[in-house]
Amino acid sequence: MKAPPRLLSLIEEGLIDTVVRQLMSGKEAMVYVVRSGDETRCAKIYKEANNRSFRQAVDYTENRKVKNSRQARAMAKGTKFGREAQEAAWQSAEVDALYRLAAAGVRVPRPYHFHDGVLLMELVTDAHGDAAPRLNDVSFSPEQARTHHATLIGEVVRMLCAGVVHGDLSEFNILLAHPGEDDGVDFPVIIDLPQAVDAAGNLHAQRMLLRDVANLRDFFGQFAPELLATQYGPEIWSLYQSGLLDQDSVLTGRYQRAAGAVDLGGVMREIDDARDEEAARRLRMTQP
Repeated sequence: MKAPPRLLSLIEEGLIDTVVRQLMSGKEAMVYVVRSGDETRCAKIYKEANNRSFRQAVDYTENRKVKNSRQARAMAKGTKFGREAQEAAWQSAEVDALYRLAAAGVRVPRPYHFHDGVLLMELVTDAHGDAAPRLNDVSFSPEQARTHHATLIGEVVRMLCAGVVHGDLSEFNILLAHPGEDDGVDFPVIIDLPQAVDAAGNLHAQRMLLRDVANLRDFFGQFAPELLATQYGPEIWSLYQSGLLDQDSVLTGRYQRAAGAVDLGGVMREIDDARDEEAARRLRMTQP
């Protein structure tokens, strides 16, 4: 197919040889299958801010740091240069998160290059070598649901131990990959990380993590209803806050909230958050 204008510079640089097809168009990016030498990869083209339908950027970009003090001042003032710097920081956030999480052993696509607003990375595939399906497109047996849920809870813990909260984790941005072995078992791969936040530096990190884990519970609970009664999110965050969380922490899925005054403001934020998440979910379902 004809290469989109945003990919021409990568072709000129020799990072891409040909564009095979468009893979998807999401709320913050368009993704294409490309060839780089003998390998098939994917190129993620980030949409400009005025073309994105992602609605909660302020929550996700809170406390993100830039090394250049001039950029930081401009971002704080909201100047044209500041908006451009903020957009660049937004786009590079996924690259930073991918490298950070891959080093922590989290199953994410391998990044190769980030150039001119385009992320070139591994194409996650199924058993036939085609692009792997999203969890939303797959049905599971109760045993498979329990297995994948446990795996993903472990990935959430690894991410948090690395200081990262996904912030938008759901069945729509987890792929079911094949390991490339005849007797291998399919496993989930987490994608779409430009909204990932620093667990220690973002005031919204706790409710984002709780929502991420609740999304996993609700999705897999369709196939294994006993998962609907679990409380892994509060349990994980409580261990994290206490400095007791590590990758080998034994989780029970049970959590007893300490007695105390009701945080009405927190409850209202959860209600607003749930409303925004439902709107975002409906939007994702209308996209290819």
